[in-house]
Amino acid sequence: MDSKVYDYGFQPVEVEIPKQEEFYKLPRRFGSVPVDEAPLGWETVVKPAEVKITKFENVYPRISLPFQEVDRVSFGYSDLPLDTEKHHPDLFPKGANRLFFGDNLHVMRQLPSNSIDLIYIDPPFFSGRNYNILFGDKNEVRSFTDIWEGGMPGYLIWLNARLYEMKRLLKLTGSIYVHLDWHASHYIKVEMDKIFGSDNFRNEIVWCYKRYTGTTNDFQKMHNIILRYTKTNDYIFNQLKESYQETTLKYHKWEVDEEGRRFYWKRGRNIEPYKVYMDEEGVKLSDVWEIPQIGPIGKERIGYPTQKPEILLERIIKASSNEGDVVADFFCGGGTTLVVAQRLNRRWIGSDQSRIAVAITADRITRLVEEKIGKLFPVPDFIIEHWGIYEVPGLGSLKPEQFREFVIKAYNGRVDNTGSKYIHGIKGGVPIYVGSPDYKSKLDKDEVVEFAKAILTERKRNHGIMLAWNFSRLAKQAAEKLAARENVRLDFVRLEMVNIESPEFRRHVAEKHPDYDNLLTFVQPPEIRVGIKRLAPLTYQFDVAESLSLNPEGKIINVQWDFDYRSRFSSTPGFSFIRGKNKEPVLAVPFKFEKAGKKKIACRVQDDQGGESTWIGELEVR
Repeated sequence: MDSKVYDYGFQPVEVEIPKQEEFYKLPRRFGSVPVDEAPLGWETVVKPAEVKITKFENVYPRISLPFQEVDRVSFGYSDLPLDTEKHHPDLFPKGANRLFFGDNLHVMRQLPSNSIDLIYIDPPFFSGRNYNILFGDKNEVRSFTDIWEGGMPGYLIWLNARLYEMKRLLKLTGSIYVHLDWHASHYIKVEMDKIFGSDNFRNEIVWCYKRYTGTTNDFQKMHNIILRYTKTNDYIFNQLKESYQETTLKYHKWEVDEEGRRFYWKRGRNIEPYKVYMDEEGVKLSDVWEIPQIGPIGKERIGYPTQKPEILLERIIKASSNEGDVVADFFCGGGTTLVVAQRLNRRWIGSDQSRIAVAITADRITRLVEEKIGKLFPVPDFIIEHWGIYEVPGLGSLKPEQFREFVIKAYNGRVDNTGSKYIHGIKGGVPIYVGSPDYKSKLDKDEVVEFAKAILTERKRNHGIMLAWNFSRLAKQAAEKLAARENVRLDFVRLEMVNIESPEFRRHVAEKHPDYDNLLTFVQPPEIRVGIKRLAPLTYQFDVAESLSLNPEGKIINVQWDFDYRSRFSSTPGFSFIRGKNKEPVLAVPFKFEKAGKKKIACRVQDDQGGESTWIGELEVR
C-alpha cells in the first residue's frame, strides 16, 4: 500500500464534497422533493456567468498568520531523520512533532494536504457551554459562546468547516474517528456522510461504561458514539482481537510447548491437525467497546471531567495506523491521544485553543518520555507553537530579520527580498519598515528619515508604513514634517506609524469576520511570586497567590509544580491541574520531600489571556 500520496513542494490539494446521486435519489412517485446534498455551511454562490463554491469560507473567511515557536522540548535526538516515504516535509519542517495553541480551523488551513494517517477528535459536545468550558481561558470561553449562539445548525456549520479541513489533511489511506455523545451524533453522521461520502462510513462504535447512577425517569445514559470514516476505499486497518471468555477457554484441551506457550490442537474434516496458540487467538473486536471510565483516583486522571482512558485511544491508534505513521488530534485537551501516539511510536500533531490544555499535554508527553519510552527507542523533539496569540518576550528574543519577517506576515504583507537596508516588506505596493524586536525600544527620528529617503530614491514613492512596538516623540514629529511638504514640494512623504499591538495592525483580520477581532493579540507572561513556608520536617507550603497577570483583565487560572526540576520542566504527578471545590485553581499547595538536602523547584503559571511563565528556585530542605 503506497502511503506517499502527495508531491513535495506543491500547493495544498483541494478536496471536493462527493457526488452521491444514487444515495440521494428519490423515486419519481414522490414528485419534486428538495434534498440537501451539501453539508451545512457549504455555500454555492451563483452570479452571472459564474458559479462560486465558497467551501465554508463564506462563514469562516481564510486568514493567514505566522506560527510562533515558543518552546522546543528536546529528548536528545534533534537530528532524527524524517521518513520521507511517510512524512510530508512541510508537516514537520523542523523535524519535530508539533503542538499548537490557537484556533484549529486556521491552524489546519496552513498545514499540507494528504499528510496525516489518522485523525481522532473529541470535539465539544452539544450539551451546553458550561459543560464544555474546562479550563477557563478567554479564548476557550469566546469560541464556545460562538458555537452555541446558532443552535444546532450553527454548531454543525462550525464543526463541518473543520471536518472539511481534516478530510483535506488525511492521506488517501487515512481514517478519522469522531467522538460524540447522544446530543448530536445522529446529526453529525448525516453531515459526515456528505463530506466524506456515505460509502466511506465504516463503523459506529459504541463505547459503553459504568459510572454513578443519577435520578431519572429514563434509562441511564452510559455510552458514547465514535464515528469512523475513511478518505477512500483503500485504507489502513489492522484487525484487533480480544481474549476469549473463560468458558470458551475451558472448552479446549490446552497443552504447553517447549517454550512455555499454551496451545490446543485444531482438528476438523479434511484438514491436518494444527496448533492454535492462546496468545495468537481471540475474538475479532466488535463495534461495541466495554471500557471503564477513569476512576476518581486512577493513575491516569489529571483532573478534568472529559478525560478519556488511554486504552480507548490505544485501540483506535493500533487499528488505523502503523508505527511511524502520523496521528493528529485537533481538540487535544489534556493530550491523551498524543500521549498514546507517542507511547506507540507514532509521529503526531496536536492543537487546542486553551493554553492550559497545551501546557498539560506538553507536560504529560515530557514525563512519559523521561520515565518510560525514552529508554526504549529514540523520541523526536516536539515544538510548542502559537497561532494568533503571541508571546511578546519570545518575539523580542528573535534576530532582527526573523522579527521583521514575523511582523510583516502578521500584518498581511510580504517580505521584500531586494536587499534594501530600510525597506523590509511591501503591502499593497506600499513599502514597510519594521522596528526593533525589543519591546521596550522606541523607533526614533533617524529611522524615520532613512526610511523616507529609501522609499523616495529606491521606489519613487511618497507613502510608507512603519511598524514598531513604540514610537518616540521626535520620530512622530519628523513624520509630521515630511508629510507637511505635500502641497509645497515633490519630496513629501506620508508615513503611517502603526503600533504592533494596535487595532490598526490587526485590521486586516478583524474586518474579515466579527468574531476575528481577538485572533491577533500579543500577550505578556504572568509575574510569578512564590512564597515558601516550612510546615514540618521535609514538608513545605508553596504559595503563588501574590502572582499577577500582566495582561489587561487577566487572571491566573492554572499552576503547575515540578518539585524535582532537572533542566526540563516536568510537573510532579498530581501537581499539573489542581482545582478546588469551586473549580478555581489552587494557588497554595503543601508538598513533602523524600529526604533533606538542596532541591531545585520550578513553578509554571498560565493566565486566562494565553500568557505563561516559569519560575525556578532552590530550597534547602530540612
